[in-house]
Amino acid sequence: MPVTHRLPQRVAEGVQCALRVSDLQFTYPDGTRALRGVSLELQPGEKVALLGPNGAGKSTLLLHLNGILEGSGRIQVGDVVLAREALPAIRAMVGMVFEKPDDQLFSPTVFEDVAFGPLHMGLPEDEVRGRVSRALEAVQMSAYGGRLSHHLSAGEKRRIAIATVLSMNPSLLVLDEPSDGLDPRSRRTVLNLLNQLPITMLASTHDLAMVREIFPRAIVLDDGRVAADGPTSEILANREFLAAHGLEGS
Repeated sequence: MPVTHRLPQRVAEGVQCALRVSDLQFTYPDGTRALRGVSLELQPGEKVALLGPNGAGKSTLLLHLNGILEGSGRIQVGDVVLAREALPAIRAMVGMVFEKPDDQLFSPTVFEDVAFGPLHMGLPEDEVRGRVSRALEAVQMSAYGGRLSHHLSAGEKRRIAIATVLSMNPSLLVLDEPSDGLDPRSRRTVLNLLNQLPITMLASTHDLAMVREIFPRAIVLDDGRVAADGPTSEILANREFLAAHGLEGS
C-alpha cells in the first residue's frame, strides 16, 4: 500500500508554523521503539486529527509536545524550540487535554481548577479571574465556577478540562481521545465546542465520525511512523489503507 503524501503548504512570509516536529524518535526504557522519525507541521488555525491503531505512538507523540517525554529530534511551537530552558514557555503555549479528565481536575471547585494555571504563572488576581471567566464562557460552563469538580458528569468534566488549558491562552490545543467515554448528548456538546474553538488543534482519536465532521486533515501513525498525511476525506475513503493500518471499523 503506497504512503499517502501531503502536498507541502506555503506559509505566508513572516508567519511561523504553529507546530513543527522534525525526525522525532523515542524509545521507552524497556526497549520499545515508540517513535521512529516522526515529522509533521501544523499551520496556524489548522485542525488536524491524529489517527492510528493502539500502540502506534499517538499518545507518546502528544506527550512530547510540551516536554512530558523527551526524545531525539526537534520540536518547535511557533518561534520557540522545545528545550529544558524553554519548558515554561512551551507549556503555556501547548494546552494538553488528557484522555481522562480526572487526571486534570484535582481542585475542590471548578473555579480553582481553571484558575490553577494562571495562578502559577504569577498573574494578578483580576487577570486570573478574567481568564477563568473567558475560559468557562468558551466551553459554555459559566455557571459552574462554584461547583465541585468531582460531582460533574463525564461530559462536563471534559469541558472543564478543556477550560483549564484555555485559561492559559495557548496557541495550540492538544487533545487525547476527546470523545472517549461520553454519552451521545455529551459527545455532541464536546464536538460542537471543538468545532467552534478558533485555535490550532491536534487531536488523537479513534472516533472517525468526529474526524470526518471536524478535522479537514488527518495524520495516520503506525508503528511509530507517519503512514499518511493528507485530506481527511481522501484518507478515510481508502478502505484498503484503513484496514492495513488497523483503522477499519473504528
